[in-house]
Amino acid sequence: MTTADAGSWQAEEEEPRGPVGKAFRLSAADSLSLGNALCGFLAVCVLASSAIRSLQDGGDFRPAPSYFATAVVLLLIGATCDLFDGLVARRFRASAMGAELDNLADVISFGFAPAFMIVIWGGFTDGVPFPVVLAAAAAILLGGVVRLARFACVKTKSGDFMGLPIPMGAMTVISIVLLFEPSIPALLAVLGVAWLMVSRIEYPKPKGQLAAVVLGWIMVNVAFLTFWVAWPEGGDLPIKIGATMQIALVAAIPLRVLFYKREQRKEAARIIGD
Repeated sequence: MTTADAGSWQAEEEEPRGPVGKAFRLSAADSLSLGNALCGFLAVCVLASSAIRSLQDGGDFRPAPSYFATAVVLLLIGATCDLFDGLVARRFRASAMGAELDNLADVISFGFAPAFMIVIWGGFTDGVPFPVVLAAAAAILLGGVVRLARFACVKTKSGDFMGLPIPMGAMTVISIVLLFEPSIPALLAVLGVAWLMVSRIEYPKPKGQLAAVVLGWIMVNVAFLTFWVAWPEGGDLPIKIGATMQIALVAAIPLRVLFYKREQRKEAARIIGD
């Protein structure tokens, strides 16, 4: 390769693929995506602050429920932004980088932040080896990254999601953290969530009435968490109920899909037999 060839190759690589002015214009949907990313960053900061302050005071670190609740509220707000950015993008004009911003924000809020929460939750206990906690956190992060990359490349015939959507996966991980003490079974459940995200199980896409139900569910969880933070003496029963329902929902959909496919196979066998 000559110097001229190298120069022309570099020029082709650096040439913009679209109108530069339009690429730098942020739409309303992009603002929601950035808000999602900011919520994920702040959630990590809150959890890190909990560990730093406890270690500065001396003694053993034990995550304070108020810090966890604040981080979860931030992630739920981020999930609300993520739910609305697609709706806003379809209603109004989206920018050229909207899809990329959405995926990058999801990696922060629903990939890295839950993974960091797992480390804070289980990394300071003697009951579970730290490498096991780290492996579960890494599985959530990598599963989420693969899930988002596949979402950008693979489209299902039904239009539904292939694999557990990363926001729902993050909420399920949070539910496990809120319900259980760090243990091997709890970390196995976290690994199960990571597997569901990269699986081929189809999850219905929230649109129409289902989107309204999802938004209502998020708002109810935010209200429960706000109540928990403001009045800790009231107990954490609402949080446990909400977390249990979240885990049950995520587990029920694959079972429903398996039963549905089994019924389809039976129906096909009956038609062939007839």
